[in-house]
Amino acid sequence: MIELFHIAFIKFTLIDFFDIAIVSYIVYKLLTLMKGTKSWQILIGLLFLSLLAFIAFWLDFSALKWLITNIATVGIIVFVIIFQPEIRRALMQMGQNRLFRKLLKSESKNTVEEVCRAVEQLSVRKWGALVCFERDVGLNNIIETGKKLGAEVSSETIVTIFAPHTPLHDGAIVIQGEFIAAAGCTLPLTQNPVFHQSYGTRHKAAIGLSEDSDAVIVVVSEETGRISIANNGILNRGIEVEMLQNNLNKLLGGNSK
Repeated sequence: MIELFHIAFIKFTLIDFFDIAIVSYIVYKLLTLMKGTKSWQILIGLLFLSLLAFIAFWLDFSALKWLITNIATVGIIVFVIIFQPEIRRALMQMGQNRLFRKLLKSESKNTVEEVCRAVEQLSVRKWGALVCFERDVGLNNIIETGKKLGAEVSSETIVTIFAPHTPLHDGAIVIQGEFIAAAGCTLPLTQNPVFHQSYGTRHKAAIGLSEDSDAVIVVVSEETGRISIANNGILNRGIEVEMLQNNLNKLLGGNSK
């Protein structure tokens, strides 16, 4: 008896589910990064070529199959060259992910050193500043209030941001790992009446964020140039520049007391 139909049941396991989910997430993130850029138009062109290739192999167009096959041999190289900015941005965002930062401990000593170097210059010049270090509690709600940067932490960048009369100098910067995630951010003010009369807006904002999260916030006073650190709703004022790095290393290393 001739077997006309052969139906094979596909086994779908939990591993297959995770496999599809990971690929879908990667494709989704790439599409999100490309949307609104020139690469989006190129991607549409590539999808058109893919459809054309499907038709060519389905209808057995010999010449068209030959052309598409030869293009495909260098397709990976062309893809990397064309979409290099989007791929770089996607990898950078992966590196900024809090899960990866925990695994790789990307809160490096160099980041603290750069911040301390910047704070020292800001203190001498009496330029007010708010520098927030994100820890376990995410600060995406704070980042959304400012201008997203994604710039590597450097003393030059921080000093430039807080220079008077620049667009972002009045807000706070948020540091995620080794990157300045955003600048010009708005922080919640503390509602504790103890701080209302004795402290300025910057200090009350630093205390307010430290009450709502486990972030560590460095404040530079615009009036006096004094350096303060807010953590767990407590503001330590008059931190000497020489002791700032040591204090930050202790706090960011997990010892928040």
